Amino acid sequence: MRLLSFAILCLSAQLQAKPLKVFILAGQSNMEGHSKIETFDYIGDDSATAPLLKMMRDDKGEPRVCDHTWISYFTGKYDGSANGEGTGKLTAGFGARDDATKSNGKIGPEFTFGLTMDAALQEPVLIIKTAWGGRSLNTEFRPPSAGPYELNDYQKKLYYGPPGHGVPKDMNEWLTEKKRETGRFYRYMVEHVKHVLADPKRVCPAYDAKDGYEIAGFVWLQGFNDMVDGHTYPDRGKPGRFALYSDLLAHFIRDVRKDFNAPKMPFVIGVMGVGGLNAPPDTLAFREAMTAPSLMPEFKGNVFAVPTAPFWSEELGAIDNKRAQVRQMGHFLNSKHKDHANADGHMTEQDKRDYLKDYEAKLISPTEEALWKRGASNAGYHYLGCAKTFALMGKAFAEALIGSSQINK
Repeated sequence: MRLLSFAILCLSAQLQAKPLKVFILAGQSNMEGHSKIETFDYIGDDSATAPLLKMMRDDKGEPRVCDHTWISYFTGKYDGSANGEGTGKLTAGFGARDDATKSNGKIGPEFTFGLTMDAALQEPVLIIKTAWGGRSLNTEFRPPSAGPYELNDYQKKLYYGPPGHGVPKDMNEWLTEKKRETGRFYRYMVEHVKHVLADPKRVCPAYDAKDGYEIAGFVWLQGFNDMVDGHTYPDRGKPGRFALYSDLLAHFIRDVRKDFNAPKMPFVIGVMGVGGLNAPPDTLAFREAMTAPSLMPEFKGNVFAVPTAPFWSEELGAIDNKRAQVRQMGHFLNSKHKDHANADGHMTEQDKRDYLKDYEAKLISPTEEALWKRGASNAGYHYLGCAKTFALMGKAFAEALIGSSQINK
């Protein structure tokens, strides 16, 4: 009887054993994550997100360390030099890093993504994150099947015309540089993922080779550099301005699935949310272009577009707009603008500082200043460095994958 019971237990354990769940997170600076841990308290100010803050902290009020989720984070400087890897159990601090091996006290979406997966899944989880700031899909992340970088008609006319603003001084040198940069960070990403998966136990001690691993999802959070590239996407205000981005992203999805031998790998597109729900028309157009691949028949049921604009802090955004007015006033004073106080250039540097201090005090109240310090830690293009925003994004990305049939099999 004892032998039979033992056999049943062993069989049950074998049936319950599941492969390591691997999730790939990739993109540019917002996937790096520029939200300081000091902005966590702001999450608790909202009753709707207070439970999320509780999930992010342990009983001592410190950032929680995941019990069953590990991370490999591959990153480097903006020029791609000094790439390195940070590894360990997932916790806060795997956001943007100057040194890949050391925490900068920041988070990106990976923190709550991992926490959500840690709570939802029984098997161990491995996150492989690769991210570099200032990289475009058109150039540095360009997927192989999209072909080489090519000048469009607008660029040809502009670059080979008379010298002017934004026109390369040496076209041969510029084209050589473009050729060198094209796809470079795509290759970094693929090479690192394959490096980690060649020996998962190096990063994830819970990995059991007999159970293997499964690439259970990919999250893409990128787009700012493409959205503001008026040379690659010149037709401001015109329909279809960002159609090229949609095409490139579709190529990207196909290529990563091929390179990782995961033909139906669930793929989440983190749709650009900078500026919130009331963003300007071109931003809205770019969001449509990011969403477009998820609507293609070939990707039905396994590519998901997750809007991030609803997670933008509107109240912090309003304060940031006022801060921008202060910066603009500083520019006017330095340029001796005819409509402003230093039109005749009489102001000393101290005069300008005093003027700006008074201007800011009238524009931004002490309450707003305190709120800014509590909730924001970076610029608008980094979602204001707001932990609440990044926490909501990471959770939403995870939930999109958990909701797919593939991850629950």
